[in-house]
Amino acid sequence: MLGSIYALIALGYTMVYGILRIINFAHGDILMVGALTTLSGMNWLEQSAPALPPLVRLVIALAIAMAVCALLAMAVERFAYRRLRNAPRLAPLISGIGVSVLLQTVAMIVWTRNPLMFPQVLSMEPIAITHGSAAHPPAIITVTGIVTISLALIVMIGLWALVEFTRLGRGMRAVAENPRVASLMGVNPNRIITLTFAIGGMFAALAGVMMASNYGNASFSMGFLPGIKAFTAAVLGGIGNIRGAMLGGVLLGMIESLGAGYLGELTNGVFGSNYQDVFAFIVLILVLVFRPAGILGERVAHRA
Repeated sequence: MLGSIYALIALGYTMVYGILRIINFAHGDILMVGALTTLSGMNWLEQSAPALPPLVRLVIALAIAMAVCALLAMAVERFAYRRLRNAPRLAPLISGIGVSVLLQTVAMIVWTRNPLMFPQVLSMEPIAITHGSAAHPPAIITVTGIVTISLALIVMIGLWALVEFTRLGRGMRAVAENPRVASLMGVNPNRIITLTFAIGGMFAALAGVMMASNYGNASFSMGFLPGIKAFTAAVLGGIGNIRGAMLGGVLLGMIESLGAGYLGELTNGVFGSNYQDVFAFIVLILVLVFRPAGILGERVAHRA
């Protein structure tokens, strides 16, 4: 479940990097805006249309949040990155960090700095999927977790089909290969890049709602750490590679969860879930040292 959320966020990183060779460090905070916008939309619908079922309110609020995040991502591209496409690599990085701080500050003003409770629309009752014993408890999952995994899988397959079999996908692949040649062939690079940011923003909003639903709260700082971990997942799978982002996200989620679980068991609870964040950054360091291109990334040779 955790890996599917990381994979959705990582897709936003890898699509932007594949086309612009830029790391959009504001992506995690777009996730946060999506979760909080969904929460505000659900509260507004509860007051204005109390007869609507909670699940319908969630779907409507999520659709609004995805639209808001798509527009926000397009604005970030237009005002923070477009003029820096040919600038030194450090300039877009600093710009992205500045946008991240700005979004967090605005969210703190709008939604306060305190974590807000996210309504549990789907059941969180644990469902045992294996037989357990006194020494080894059963593996469990919730309805929310099942929906999270299923929805993430559907969205990822849909994105793969979009990139491989549609005109927009061909345009994205052409701009990623060579923007100047693509423009000579009738492709508008600015339009493709803007749409890429918009798709990434919608995925971030969906991932934010998944996180808030599973953890039961949302706050102005909720997007920072998942954003860094999703970047790690993109690097692990091969940044710029869509299938690599999916694979890297799932692997990172499994490494975190299993690593924290077994570490807690081996140390009798001294080290456990509180230390699971360490595994993401250990993975990042190891990948950068031993295989910088990632699992599915291509090794690129540079001529002297």
